[in-house]
Amino acid sequence: RDVLSVPTVMPSPTGRRADLLCTCAAAMWAAAALGRASGLVNPSMLRRAPHGALASAALRPAVAWRTALFSSTDAGDAEARVAEIGGRIRVMKEGGSSKEELAPHVAELLAAKALLPGAEPPKAKKAAPPPKGKGKGPQKKQKKPEPTASELRQARLAKAETMRAAGVEPYAYGYDGRTTTAGELRAAYEGRLADGEEDADGPVAGIAGRIVARRVFGKLAFFTVRDGSGMEVQIYADAGRLGERFEELKAWTDTGDIIGVSGTVKRTDKGELSIYAQEWTMLTKSILPLPDKYRGLTDVSTRYRRRHLDLIANPSVRDTFLARSRMISALRRQLDARGFLEMETPVLESQPGGAEAKPFETHHNALGLDLTMRIATELHLKRLVVGGFDRVYEVGRIFRNEGVSTRHNPEFTSVELYQAYADYDDMMELCEDLVVGMAEAAGKGTSVPYGEHTVDLAKPWRRVTMHDIVKEQMPDFDFAVLDPADPAALDAAKAAAAAAGARSAAAKNSVGEVLNACFEDLCEETLIQPTFVTDYPVEVSPLAKPHRSKPGLTERFELFAVGREHANAFSELTDAVDQRGRFEAQAAKRDAGDEEACGVDEDFLGALEQGMPPCGGLGIGIDRVVMLLTDSPSIRDVIAFPLLKPE
Repeated sequence: RDVLSVPTVMPSPTGRRADLLCTCAAAMWAAAALGRASGLVNPSMLRRAPHGALASAALRPAVAWRTALFSSTDAGDAEARVAEIGGRIRVMKEGGSSKEELAPHVAELLAAKALLPGAEPPKAKKAAPPPKGKGKGPQKKQKKPEPTASELRQARLAKAETMRAAGVEPYAYGYDGRTTTAGELRAAYEGRLADGEEDADGPVAGIAGRIVARRVFGKLAFFTVRDGSGMEVQIYADAGRLGERFEELKAWTDTGDIIGVSGTVKRTDKGELSIYAQEWTMLTKSILPLPDKYRGLTDVSTRYRRRHLDLIANPSVRDTFLARSRMISALRRQLDARGFLEMETPVLESQPGGAEAKPFETHHNALGLDLTMRIATELHLKRLVVGGFDRVYEVGRIFRNEGVSTRHNPEFTSVELYQAYADYDDMMELCEDLVVGMAEAAGKGTSVPYGEHTVDLAKPWRRVTMHDIVKEQMPDFDFAVLDPADPAALDAAKAAAAAAGARSAAAKNSVGEVLNACFEDLCEETLIQPTFVTDYPVEVSPLAKPHRSKPGLTERFELFAVGREHANAFSELTDAVDQRGRFEAQAAKRDAGDEEACGVDEDFLGALEQGMPPCGGLGIGIDRVVMLLTDSPSIRDVIAFPLLKPE
């Protein structure tokens, strides 16, 4: 008790408590004595031990002596002591004792258990493992952070300077080593060379193009180069053949660089047609990296704003613009073959005309003139017909200050053509031929997929009057029986239109305008297959000749497919007096606030008064035809650089 400071009075649930305490004290005294004798126990540590701390660090070295000490003790007594202490702890817990009050009793229990025969010494608590990334021993290799765009740019600029320091210009003036293209090479070796075979006796092939993929393995390197043909070919390079230039190839190049390579043609063991490089030349060092190889360039706005990257990253976009170019070339060839002459007319005009559209306005400083950008090429081309050119056309840009949508862009490309001594029936046949010819030039047949539809371009296309197609949607009302001069007819037309759901008809001021509104609201989107809608009201056709047999209508048609307009054509109005009256009606609409109505073009009227031969005219929206034939959902997909808001 003097050594261990064991209390003489302790709460005990049983009458055996005093005996047990004496037994315990005697046992500890003996253990301490043995410990002192052996040098395993420090008495000063025992005096500082808390009540019941029998398993403290001071006593642990002496546990090794417990077998000798208790060899004569009955195992049953030890087990009874453990059971007694455990019972006491349970009673204290039930009585609400705190952890601090229980602590010495728990320690006492652990010490008693340690004295049981056959018990193992208490194990030291396992040290907590060091935090990840700290301490000694092998650590998992941390992934290096991806370099920033600025760091990549600086690294490439450094490579360009390294090349210059080595006497190599990273921006070549030309390259005369090109002997073929990737497309031609693939065609020439189609079905030739077994896997692993080299055409060692064949001609040396030289190509130039952009590195779009790059893999380096020690003394071997494989580059994928894409050239102007749109095709790709692999460059097979090894240190044995290129020598010192191989190390330069590895050190100086990056994806996006434009290089020239020459060598023999080889098919690798895996069957990939390759140029086995003998020489290479840096033609243009790319400072900016290409878009991510796996994610690509998918953001629509970025694709439109950086079309150059879009063309590199998305081969299908290149195919679209290649098809567009071929379509326009085919269009020109067809017209040239029919005796049409391509002309050029002004973009800046003092009086907009030829269509109903709001123009862009500008000012000529030197002349002090307010001008507009053309909304059509029609009036100038007709003046050329008056001047004696029987067949003329122009492929050009048109500018209209209107809304932007998947179908509309403020500037777009159209072809307008005029043929003397023809009418709108002739224009229908010509329109069919031109569009089918454009489809063939783009590698399409007469069956063209567009979205969920398949469009049949086989001739002849459907022809239907505006009256008839509107009646299909409004079977209980017939515009053809109305008298446009009767005021009651306008009210009846508006009521029928409202009942059918043609909302835009309510603001119209004539029967013809209501009829056209019903067509646009109810019928236009239903026209999936190519359809010529004919015989438009005179109110919406200021430049078309009056129909020869249907009063109030004109000899005009529009071509529709996949729910949108693609072409517009007339039997052209040649009566100068009639034309003046229509211009004046348009001018009145403009004065009343209609921004799309045209004014009176005195220059054109003066030419028309000289006399224009009977004439058929046709305008085709090239962008929309390209959309149709390339299955493009938006007009911006077929215009290389569409107008966009600044970022």
